Amino acid sequence: MIGAPTPTGRGGEPPRPGRWLALGVLVLAVLLVAVDATVLGLATPYLSADLEPTGTQLLWIGDSYSFVLAGLLISMGSLGDRIGRKRLLLIGATAFGLVSVLNAYAQTPEMMIVARALLGVAGATLMPSTLALIRNLFHDPRERSLAIGIWSAAASAGMALGPIVGGALLEYFWWGSVFLINLPVMALLVLVGARTLPESRNPAPGPWDLPSVLLSLVGMVGVVYAIKEAAADGPGWPVLAAGLLGAAGLTLFVRRQRQLPAPLVDVRLFRNRGFSGAVLADLLTILGLSGLLFFLSQYLQLVQDRGPMEAGVAELPAAAGAVVAGLIAGATARRFSVRAVVSGGLAVIGLALATLTVISQSTGYPLLGAVLLVVGFGAGLSFTVTADIILTAVPREQAGAASAVSETAYELGAALGIALLGSVVTNVYRDFTGPAGTPEAAHESLGGAVVAAAHLPADTATALLAAARDSFVDGMNLAAGVGATLLLLTAAVAWFLLRDQELTDEPVQH
Repeated sequence: MIGAPTPTGRGGEPPRPGRWLALGVLVLAVLLVAVDATVLGLATPYLSADLEPTGTQLLWIGDSYSFVLAGLLISMGSLGDRIGRKRLLLIGATAFGLVSVLNAYAQTPEMMIVARALLGVAGATLMPSTLALIRNLFHDPRERSLAIGIWSAAASAGMALGPIVGGALLEYFWWGSVFLINLPVMALLVLVGARTLPESRNPAPGPWDLPSVLLSLVGMVGVVYAIKEAAADGPGWPVLAAGLLGAAGLTLFVRRQRQLPAPLVDVRLFRNRGFSGAVLADLLTILGLSGLLFFLSQYLQLVQDRGPMEAGVAELPAAAGAVVAGLIAGATARRFSVRAVVSGGLAVIGLALATLTVISQSTGYPLLGAVLLVVGFGAGLSFTVTADIILTAVPREQAGAASAVSETAYELGAALGIALLGSVVTNVYRDFTGPAGTPEAAHESLGGAVVAAAHLPADTATALLAAARDSFVDGMNLAAGVGATLLLLTAAVAWFLLRDQELTDEPVQH
């Protein structure tokens, strides 16, 4: 920002020197997490062929990371407020890189699920720290909005970089190599971040309450697990028990936060309609998107026979749309209104998803590319503005906890989306009627059908793949319809909850 004016920040504070370089380091952390999330979907067909997971295990591989991350985000955001956000970020980045090695060399589906869960523990330290540090680096509201837009755009760029780099690796190496790309990014983040990032923490944080940490984890994982299993296999006593345990954990967590003099998260924040509306919009948006997008890479590779590199490039429009939207979202919300930008973005996503209800095995790329571009643009508008609302609703001493609430909504939505919409796809897929002699493994996942077909006579294999692909696409059509409906409803809810909300042009006083 050479030559830009030097506004004073909160309470007349001068702008922090080197803040844009420090933002670049935080962008690396966002890229680290975004790349990891996108390469998994691209590597799923190869992972399925090697580890041979069941359909349920495949879903667990996809969402165990999000389950654990969602359960720990609030705790880790509060921990960063206490021990220092820079310190927690650097510790988390180191752990993230090391655990990536365990993911790369997993030998069984069970080991892969555990490795993904451990990666969630490390990931929980990264995202709240990055957004909280932005809140403390940028005191000027307009600079902060731009910084949040760049942060959001970086996440989208990671979505694009992951499939392309991952696709190139999968062309020449085994599937585990897609996790090893985390190592150089982690090393660069730690080395540069140690020198450029300022430390920030709550000056009077109070103790880190371990019972609250456990209640948060039990509550989140219990509720999400119950929803996932109910969607996959129907209600039953184990599902009911998990749901009751999770609900009890969350109830006790909220009650304990009200009683503590220094809670992990101030639950009174949810009395703020703008804060609650932004959090709810994030959760429902990701829920509507993630379950469907989890299967998109499989559709491009296993249904349309695209190579991994081609599939990665094919997903690029979504990231491109989100990058552009992230950079203009703050200015657009100030010119029009917060609710117009957020609700409009969500409605655009919903309408784009609705077009996916009519795709088939032979759908041409122009339609898919256009849908992805529109989805990315709408998501970039919504997420950038809601992140700004959430951050400015709290004193900056509590920025870590507020950021963690935002990221918890995101990750919880991702876990629920994969669980619910993923289960829609899986349940529709399992009911296909294959030719005589179809192995049972072919009904577990489309990847399993591709592996099974390789060991069958040519005519039988062709019939099996045609039936399996038709059923998989039918499942995606239904999931797209559910996702579109949810996004349109979320747009209406956001329009109501975010009325009168504005992005402040004055430093927030607390």
